[in-house]
Amino acid sequence: MKKYKVLFVCTGNICRSPAADGILRHKLREQGLNEMVTTDSVGTHSYHIGEPPTQTGLKLASKKGYDYSDLRARQLSAKDFEEFDMILAMDFGHRDIIQEKCPPEYQNKISMFLDYSPFDIKEVQDPYYGGPQDYEDMLDVIETGVINLVNHFKTQLKDQ
Repeated sequence: MKKYKVLFVCTGNICRSPAADGILRHKLREQGLNEMVTTDSVGTHSYHIGEPPTQTGLKLASKKGYDYSDLRARQLSAKDFEEFDMILAMDFGHRDIIQEKCPPEYQNKISMFLDYSPFDIKEVQDPYYGGPQDYEDMLDVIETGVINLVNHFKTQLKDQ
């Protein structure tokens, strides 16, 4: 049976992508799919390498039952293109950077995270310069996107 490796990408890897990574890990455990799907997150830039996710994001995620405080920021690397099956960008700017760095043979792995959601919007807004409500909104959007991503995996795994 195929195992999937999912990589979430945002700017500094301290807000959006670690939230998606942590929420997806949680939902996969709930569904018993954590052995079939592994996750990671990276940033397009090196601003926060080695730092944990933002305290505001962690605090608000914790109120929803999610803990991803173990994650530390890292930057997208060349090996990520080979290693991961799905490389999910949080906004169009990230997608453009990923596509620019990605070798041609791996371009098919790149998509928008919210392509797997029912939203008309395709970008997860960056809460970094905002307040708690911006983080709440980000977490709500990511949570819905993750639920739909889990449903996608269930369908893919069922067909194997």
